[in-house]
Amino acid sequence: MATIRHSLQRDVFEPTEERLIGVLYVTKPGKKKKTSFLCATINKEKPVYATIHQVKKTDKDVYKKKNSWPLRELQVVDGRDENKDTADLDLTFDRVYKWVANSTPDKHAFIQVLWKLCCRYLPKQKPQFINIPTELIEENVNLAESGDVNTSALDHVDAVFEDDGDYRALSEKEQMDLERLMEQCDSAVSNAEAFAEQLSRDLSVLDGANIHSMMASEAQVEALMKMIDAAYTEAETIECRLDSYDEILLHVKDSIEKMADKNTSIEQTNTNNSKLLEELDRLINQLELPRSYVKDLYEPDLNKAGSLPQAIQAAAALQTVISAPISPHLSQLQAVQDEKKRFDKLRIRFSQIVSRHLNNLFIHLGNDPGETLSLHAEQLTLPRHGSIHTELRPYMPLMHWVRALDHRAYQHLNKTYATSISKLYERDIRLFFEEARQRISGGRRLRGSGSSQDIASMAGVAGKLTSQIKHGAQTLGTRTNTGALLGVDRDQWGSELDMQERQKFDEIFERVLSELQPVCLAEQEFCIAFFNLNAAGNERAPSSVASTPGSSGSEESSGSAGTSSGTGATGTPGSGHARPFNREVRSMMAALFTTLEQQLASFINTYDRADSYCCLYIYVRLSEHVLTAEDTGSFLSTTFGSCLVQAKRNFDRFMNSQIQSIQECRIARKKCGIIPFITNFEEFAKTAESVFKKSDRRADLDKWYIRLVLAMFEYIPRVAIEHQRTPPEVIKMENYHVLHQLMFQLKLPGMETQKREAKQRYQEALAAYVTQYFGRPLEKLNLFFDGVTAKVASGVKESEVGYQLAFSKQELRKVIKEYPGKEVKRGLEQLYKKVEKHLSEEGNLLQVVWRAMQEEFIRQYKLIEDLIHRCYPGAMINLEFSIDDILNYFSDIAQSH
Repeated sequence: MATIRHSLQRDVFEPTEERLIGVLYVTKPGKKKKTSFLCATINKEKPVYATIHQVKKTDKDVYKKKNSWPLRELQVVDGRDENKDTADLDLTFDRVYKWVANSTPDKHAFIQVLWKLCCRYLPKQKPQFINIPTELIEENVNLAESGDVNTSALDHVDAVFEDDGDYRALSEKEQMDLERLMEQCDSAVSNAEAFAEQLSRDLSVLDGANIHSMMASEAQVEALMKMIDAAYTEAETIECRLDSYDEILLHVKDSIEKMADKNTSIEQTNTNNSKLLEELDRLINQLELPRSYVKDLYEPDLNKAGSLPQAIQAAAALQTVISAPISPHLSQLQAVQDEKKRFDKLRIRFSQIVSRHLNNLFIHLGNDPGETLSLHAEQLTLPRHGSIHTELRPYMPLMHWVRALDHRAYQHLNKTYATSISKLYERDIRLFFEEARQRISGGRRLRGSGSSQDIASMAGVAGKLTSQIKHGAQTLGTRTNTGALLGVDRDQWGSELDMQERQKFDEIFERVLSELQPVCLAEQEFCIAFFNLNAAGNERAPSSVASTPGSSGSEESSGSAGTSSGTGATGTPGSGHARPFNREVRSMMAALFTTLEQQLASFINTYDRADSYCCLYIYVRLSEHVLTAEDTGSFLSTTFGSCLVQAKRNFDRFMNSQIQSIQECRIARKKCGIIPFITNFEEFAKTAESVFKKSDRRADLDKWYIRLVLAMFEYIPRVAIEHQRTPPEVIKMENYHVLHQLMFQLKLPGMETQKREAKQRYQEALAAYVTQYFGRPLEKLNLFFDGVTAKVASGVKESEVGYQLAFSKQELRKVIKEYPGKEVKRGLEQLYKKVEKHLSEEGNLLQVVWRAMQEEFIRQYKLIEDLIHRCYPGAMINLEFSIDDILNYFSDIAQSH
């Protein structure tokens, strides 16, 4: 406990200049783990006052004050039971605090400390000490009644103010006297015992002298005693007077403390009153609506141009007071609730008037034709409706007000506007696409002023135009037949559109997409601003086009048309950037342009069926508009993206049909020649190159080129095997050769590997054909030297072969005589006719094959001549024709045919 007492004094009370008098280790009843210390302290400065602290030990072994009470606030000290030893202790301050001491003796010792502190510092206002053994405080009771506070009962408390320990340092004068005394005695330092004995003897002599002196001056002692008695009496008088002063000062001290408490309460009250006044002023200012605005809200005249700004200003003021941030506690005030009810009535009244006026205005504008489609214009144009936006724009603040304060009315107005204005856009878009079809079909354009005076006859015009469009579509439909498929003979192709007609379709389709963009974006920007559509939390618009699901069996279709709303498309230079369009924007635009996507999809499908090559133009144009859109999250970009998905599917379907036509190609001619899909590939590639020349979708076409060429590589050997009249090597040789030339002439990018493979396959087929049909024209001579080669291989020396009976010089001369020059030339002429019969004119490979056979003949000739020189040296044996003769034979035969 001494260690704890020392730690508490050092860590807790030294920083506050307090002296620890008593410590008691206590716990809360029923909570043995939550321990603390009750500490009684006094301050070191005057006036001295006592304090009781509750100190707790934290988890980090640090002592920290939890509660503190001045001793003068102690009302009751309850020992709980004076007849029974118990460790319970109750102290009453502002309320009763219950504790359980570590032991009963520790509790009694702490109670005695409290009693002594109260006797010393609270003699007139001591707290009640109840249920405490009388022997602990009865001696102190008598002392307290006698008023002698310096008696033994307070010795322990008074001893606290003494210096710590029994040692007390000498004063400066005492130190000087001791030094003089030690100088008089030589042995003071060397022999301390002798010095001490000397001092004792000197002290006895001095005592005796003092006694004799006192005995000799008895009269003086008596006089001194009288003076002492008089001084004692005077001291008692002064002490009584000081006690009375002390009692008065105690009352003054209590009064001053009470006055200080009252001053604090008064300051707090003044502060609270000031804050309350400020809050009330703020509340009044927040709920203040000028009277001039009340009339503008109750009876506004929205038809007058001058009254509209006043109504807008009054509505803004009403919105401010309604939306004022008021504390929930202040909202319960009756005056505040009355003001809110008044504001709500004004809101309902004004909202009804504004909603009725805007509703009628929307219906009126929806019935007004405004700008219409000009059928006689040189350029195809979609009408704008900027006049409607201009007329509605002054009412924008009121629309925002309705959205903020009357959501039901706002929803109704939103629906009314979409219903009314969508009729105009539905009519314009329908006529716009019908006029586009009419111009593509080449029919005579309808004439009409397009002004408001001709609106009455618009139904008849539209009916006539629709009938002509259906007729044009039927005409186009009859031209499709099998379509321009690579695997079909050119004379079996359907009557597709020519290049000029396709160019015309491309221009008008581009015009259609370009006209839709400004109209839709202008309406979208107006709706966002007028209806404040982006106010209720922005959410990212979905991608314009998701990953495109491709056609069956197409590896390139998945994701090819995919674009991102943030970047347009990966690797493209599109300038599009994503803007946040929430669900309200998309719903609004879908309600206004109900038929746009349907009309655009129908337009695309019509011409995709009319001409299979139209899907290329449609895919490229839609891709350009999607990838370069300024607002990739807008309604129009989303619509274009959906159509782009379908266009990508049509493109993949068209390419898959080309591959399928290659796989299903049938050759019924006597001589195979060039397979149709090889000859058709040139026309197909030229058309595709003209469409995709500068398109960002060029990569898609290049991938399909590779797939088409690989399909041709796969099917050419199959045709060669299946055809009965033309040798397989000829079919391979001619078709691979023409395909290689086409790829080289068209300069298709990314097909270097396919070009090399086509050339290699052509050369392999050429070599195989020459080997098979040229064979060995000097067959007997070749057989003779095959035997010679076999003898040499078996170990016979080349110079000794001529001594073999079967390979003698005479036998060699007989074989050579069987191949005179005329017979050789006659055999070559027959071979040339056979080659000419095998090869086709469109293949144009006759001279190439004939030259390859010439080289093969010369190779065989040189091999035989070399063997003659090596195996029959000096025999002067030679063939009856030379290499020059061979060259002349081949040249004469080629020129004669």
